[in-house]
Amino acid sequence: MIVPLEDLLKHTQSHYKLVLAAAQRANELMKGGQAMVVTKSKKPAAIALEEMAKGIVRCEEDKEPAKSKKA
Repeated sequence: MIVPLEDLLKHTQSHYKLVLAAAQRANELMKGGQAMVVTKSKKPAAIALEEMAKGIVRCEEDKEPAKSKKA
């Protein structure tokens, strides 16, 4: 299944966080984690994106903004 970007961005506005969360979930799947959706896909990245699009796996939002380091 092809997951539209719009479906993924419903859960977060940050493309960067979306990619990191999908990569982390794909790694979990490659290490033996069980898929939480029924899918025909065999690729861990595609499964992770489907889980995120359905709202089963979510990006963790930062509770505090990052602090800049002063030199």
